[in-house]
Amino acid sequence: MPKPPLPPDVVDKLRGPNPAVMATVTPTGAPVSVATWYLWDDDERRVLLNLDATRKRLDHLRKEPRVGLTVLDGENWYHHVSLRGTVDLVDDTDLADIDRLAVHYTGQPYANRTSPRVTAWMTVTGYHVWPS
Repeated sequence: MPKPPLPPDVVDKLRGPNPAVMATVTPTGAPVSVATWYLWDDDERRVLLNLDATRKRLDHLRKEPRVGLTVLDGENWYHHVSLRGTVDLVDDTDLADIDRLAVHYTGQPYANRTSPRVTAWMTVTGYHVWPS
């Protein structure tokens, strides 16, 4: 698996609001994957993820910060980028990060203003592109 930096054409693909699946690991070592929104941060070359504070996978990330993210090409799902990395967790107290994600995908701020959120900043340590 190549290490960053990612090639410019891969970064271009990651900039879009593509379907994505995030994978975490339970304390017993079992994998868990869930569809998710993501946002590529050009300035920091990292990925913004955000979770409801009550989600079980947030507990997984607190115990094991390694994460996988597969981003599917919205036009052709046989083309994808799989990222591997670790996350740093911070409370999204003003919902600014979930709003960034919601606007990226829907054009509107996030509708649920009552549930607490946690931001997971993913630092990419490796990637795989298909087709290569």
